[in-house]
Amino acid sequence: MTRKLPIIALATAPGKAGVGVIRISGQNLSSFANALFQKNLAPRQANLLTLHDQHGQAIDQLIAIYFAGPASFTGEDVLELQCHGGPQLLELVMKRCLEVGKDDGLAIAEPGEFTLRAYLNNKIDLAQAEAIADLIDAQSEAAVLGAARSLQGAFSDDINSLIEEITQLRILVESTLDFPEEEIEFLENAQARQRLSTVKEKLKTLLEGTKQGKILRDGIQLVLVGAPNVGKSSLLNRLAGEEVAIVTPIAGTTRDRVRESITIEGVPMHIIDTAGLRETSDLVEIKGIERSWDAIRLADLVIFLTDAQTTYEQDELKAQILKELPPKCAVLEVMNKADLLGDSTNLTTGEALLISAKTGAGIDRLKQKILGLVGWGGSQEGVFLARRRHLDCIERAKEHIERSEQFAANGNNSLELFAEELSLAQRYLGEITGKLLPDDLLGKIFSQFCIGK
Repeated sequence: MTRKLPIIALATAPGKAGVGVIRISGQNLSSFANALFQKNLAPRQANLLTLHDQHGQAIDQLIAIYFAGPASFTGEDVLELQCHGGPQLLELVMKRCLEVGKDDGLAIAEPGEFTLRAYLNNKIDLAQAEAIADLIDAQSEAAVLGAARSLQGAFSDDINSLIEEITQLRILVESTLDFPEEEIEFLENAQARQRLSTVKEKLKTLLEGTKQGKILRDGIQLVLVGAPNVGKSSLLNRLAGEEVAIVTPIAGTTRDRVRESITIEGVPMHIIDTAGLRETSDLVEIKGIERSWDAIRLADLVIFLTDAQTTYEQDELKAQILKELPPKCAVLEVMNKADLLGDSTNLTTGEALLISAKTGAGIDRLKQKILGLVGWGGSQEGVFLARRRHLDCIERAKEHIERSEQFAANGNNSLELFAEELSLAQRYLGEITGKLLPDDLLGKIFSQFCIGK
């Protein structure tokens, strides 16, 4: 599954810094460390040493720490070199390490290979491995805390607890198959259906938490659409808190998508301001409108913005937008330019929200409506980060549990199907932590990591 040779990589970001860390992992690194420094390194002790090149010339004075496996991050021997952080200096240290480790096959690590080895050596499970990458990529305080909870095993503990409960149910059901004349009474005495109902409720709760975790990790793709000059760019600027889009009274000012990432109550939002949707002969504007439709097709939420002063309907444009929406994508109708209505505060807006992007009136209400429509529960306490694949696995497991419930109710001649559905539910949950995972998916996951992790 992975190379057995020792690997090396820069563990800190490229560029100038006070300290640069180089990490080496492999079997029996004590002899390599001795060859590098002409000294035996005691495990887990910081050593201030001078690294020399092959001619005895000093390269750097650094701190070396040797971790003997399995008491290390990867489960193998690990040597960590804390050097001065100049890019050229770090390159020379890497070059010297590769020279000394040539006979041992020391090679540059592939993306995510250190974490992959930790996973394969049972130091962490797959959900925790993914949390490492998520912690590095987190773009908000809530995302950092959520990734930390996943890394500490909060998500994995919930998954493993459910797998154990399903395992106990499987043992019960499959042992009953050997005694067909007593299966109904035996299952009733063991409260199999009640236990199945408990698993179903726990899966439902876990599914809701996973949805929240996915929102924190990936953010929400929020697309602003509407006719030209209804205030889409003004609304983007208001939500972003700065002038990120050009605003003029001229219709069609926005020719291309403008993207800005913000947070609303800790939830990441990727807002896309699109070109106004209308018939035009301007080739540049036509291209921008095509990209607007592309953004709509990938949206998690579309804000359909209209001008509160206008009296004409835009039902045709709205119908066209609805046809292009991805599954489960909501549309929020918003009427802008409330500040120009004068005393007409009793305007009937139906389902639409009335706001003023210019003055900020109604913006707080709009933010709360956005959070509600995307499914945010309103609390970050206890939320862990999650991915699309986690959500898919839990949804599939829930489907199989619901099917097993139907077979359990049928009694005779359905217990084998009952057991099979339990097995499938267990398999999908096992994919989350990596207990039951296709090799091709494993490679895809770790290829997305940065080198050095």
